[in-house]
Amino acid sequence: MSSKFDNDPLSDILRLLGAQPVVAGGFSAGGTWAIRFPRPKKIKFFALVKGSCWLCLDAQTAPVSVREGDVFLLTGERSFVLASDPNAEPVDAATVFSGDGIRTAKIGDGNGCTQIGGHIRLAPSNDALLVDVLPPLIHIRADCEQATVLQWLLARLVNEFASGLPGSGLASAYLAQLMFVEMLRVYLDSGTEVPDGWLRAIGDRRLAPALRLMHGDPGRAWRLDELAAASAMSRTAFCVHFRSVAGVAPLTWLTQWRMRMAKQALIDEKTPIAVLAARLGYASESAFSSAFKRVSGVSPSDYRRAGWSG
Repeated sequence: MSSKFDNDPLSDILRLLGAQPVVAGGFSAGGTWAIRFPRPKKIKFFALVKGSCWLCLDAQTAPVSVREGDVFLLTGERSFVLASDPNAEPVDAATVFSGDGIRTAKIGDGNGCTQIGGHIRLAPSNDALLVDVLPPLIHIRADCEQATVLQWLLARLVNEFASGLPGSGLASAYLAQLMFVEMLRVYLDSGTEVPDGWLRAIGDRRLAPALRLMHGDPGRAWRLDELAAASAMSRTAFCVHFRSVAGVAPLTWLTQWRMRMAKQALIDEKTPIAVLAARLGYASESAFSSAFKRVSGVSPSDYRRAGWSG
């Protein structure tokens, strides 16, 4: 028997994205210091384990005070500086972390603050799905009431990263994964105005039952009245609310989800296109191919052949 947790849209999407947080390393610093990090090609995450510092994004944005226990995600393609003093002259991170296999660095006496961080590895076929819905900066302060779980996970991550015990690499990866999911939960629950899109939709409790149905059986020809009934709304109210939150109509969401699943399958599986079409609810291979090309701009066979790199 399946449970209501089997078809969790956030888990579905993160699995589809292949979202894997990678703990890259960290540093300890003391005295006056500043490190400039290059424009991240991936989503970066940082946690301040000890002390305090400043995060400087650009000349137009005021420096952000970061305190012990704070955690943040950076998604904007901008270089940034972590510093003891916003006016300190920064040193490039490549210089600080120079040398093969360098994962930690010490600046000055190392007694002022300690940081740990990494990046989120995403499957290239769907990476924009996450990057496009997150703000340039998500800053979760240690003293916010939703941060209790994050603080526990951070403490465990620091211990595992430093321990060198058997299995610490795998334990660190799982803890970082849990931290990433918890950060998204806190962001959705923080009262921040989340832009229209899938992230806001999966955080909407009224839409959750309908989303679970679509994600649980994407090949079914779902009717709007079935989805509306699951969300305890009239068909009209459901459609209006769904579009206002998700930015698309319910059945457009379903089509987009099918196409995202198709992209992953075309790259990761050798399933014949006709079989994939039937799995996703299309009466024929040609109908599926037309829908895929309309959404993706290329045919399924061309997408698979390219392996997709574009």
